[in-house]
Amino acid sequence: MFRTLMTGSAAAAALLAVTGLPALADTLDDIIARGKVVVGVKADFAPWGMRDAGGRLVGMEHDMVADFARRLSEAAGKTVAVEKVVVVAANRMQFLAQGKTDMFIATMSNKPDRRKVVGIVQPDYYSSGVAVFAHKNSGIGSWASLKGKKICGIQGAWYNRDHGLRNGAEVIAFKRVAEVEKTLLDGRCAGWLYSDSAFIARKVNSPKKWADYTIATPIVDDVPWGAAVRKEDLDGRLGKMLSAAIVDWHKSGFLIALERKWGIPATRWLVDMRKRCLAGDKICNDVYDPGE
Repeated sequence: MFRTLMTGSAAAAALLAVTGLPALADTLDDIIARGKVVVGVKADFAPWGMRDAGGRLVGMEHDMVADFARRLSEAAGKTVAVEKVVVVAANRMQFLAQGKTDMFIATMSNKPDRRKVVGIVQPDYYSSGVAVFAHKNSGIGSWASLKGKKICGIQGAWYNRDHGLRNGAEVIAFKRVAEVEKTLLDGRCAGWLYSDSAFIARKVNSPKKWADYTIATPIVDDVPWGAAVRKEDLDGRLGKMLSAAIVDWHKSGFLIALERKWGIPATRWLVDMRKRCLAGDKICNDVYDPGE
């Protein structure tokens, strides 16, 4: 986009042209000045965020982060590096609110209570539902069948309450996915209450390991995933640039291509979002409307 390096007022002017917003001092200025964006990412949610055999952080969301850093670099006229901070469900919003990260793309469902804490940009970039993953002999076959059973969950997940406790399960919440996996495989939990996307990925990527496990309940509460900035940045240049990137990812088919790259079964939601974004549907703008 820009062929020469720019600093100071020149960089600010360039970013103003990109976002169409007043060039007031904000988080984006800090990112450009330091030449680095600090992003909260997942390492425990393959294949969206994980470590490869060499210990490197990779996955669908990591590719999204890399593409956004490229866009920042082009807009700033200088290289903007990425510093990744590994987060989990229990701390991703806190880290952002406390200034430990500038933004995050970290498998977070876009829920009303979360929009009170962080600035979730529009549009959403992915979607998943809620289910229980269990051994074929667990006796779980419906939501009602959770009553009285020990069910593993992840700390900070809203569905622990809405679909675990309310169905009479004894929810045992862990901080990390690896702890849940071990507990489930050891038979110390009857099932795992979590996003169906995680279960699908495991069946695809590790079929032998999970051969005896299945999605045992109906999939409910399909909820889109949102990327986030601090609340004060939502309507600022960082929030608007992230929003514009997500719109383009939908229109270009970039997210659909990443699904294929990472072996994720194709989702109807992404296909529909691409069509709606290309058609100019308001669901694909940068403003949250109730009901989206």
